Amino acid sequence: MMLDSFHLKDKVAIVTGCNTGLGQAMAIGLAEAGCKVVGVNRTPAIETAEQMHAGGHSFIDYRADLLKQDDIPGIIQQTIDAFGRIDILVNNAGIIRREDALDFSEQNWDDVMNINSKTAFFMSQAVAKQFIEQGHGGKIINIASMLSFQGGIRVSSYTASKSALMGITRAMANEWAKFNINVNAIAPGYMETNNTTALREDEDRNAAILERIPAQRWGLPRDIAGPCVFLASDAANYINGYTIAVDGGWLAR
Repeated sequence: MMLDSFHLKDKVAIVTGCNTGLGQAMAIGLAEAGCKVVGVNRTPAIETAEQMHAGGHSFIDYRADLLKQDDIPGIIQQTIDAFGRIDILVNNAGIIRREDALDFSEQNWDDVMNINSKTAFFMSQAVAKQFIEQGHGGKIINIASMLSFQGGIRVSSYTASKSALMGITRAMANEWAKFNINVNAIAPGYMETNNTTALREDEDRNAAILERIPAQRWGLPRDIAGPCVFLASDAANYINGYTIAVDGGWLAR
């Protein structure tokens, strides 16, 4: 049956940055589709864990600081020790720093580039090696951004990091498709999360944003969960190196 190709029963997924917002929605969506999930967060994912356990899902909340790459081996080993394999990686963890380009600091550049692109690459590399060792391939899903396509204002390092992430998604897909590893990305548009509260509460900015979105609403975290489950499933086996915009039509304008 066609719907069987969307099921993720007994698959094991690592999701970085899943204590709130989009990461939380994707982690829960993967669990609802059948996955056992390892969440990687710098702070406890209390709400996510509560929802996982209420739903009867297998969930481990692992502490790591993804501003550097030192914790990556431990994340891989913890997942193998707990569940015996890895099938899916979602590189969602990320940060943003706002500063005029003329004044942008080296620290704000390095921090954003480290977590948003460097750590995402080396997490993917480590998981891809595990996929190859296991011999059955796997799925890597990177969370890009509208600023993978656009320039933005006052977010130089974020734009650079998310543009890089879309590029390395293609590069990794090119090299790893022969191992039955699919690497793709999702580019969320304006989403209703904690990070956008100030924008949504600014009457003028909120109106300007909604006027630009053909769907005439902000995206919800749940809107990202479906594309994530799809890309993680066998239904997406022939999709390689592509970035799917989930933006209510923002880029189509």
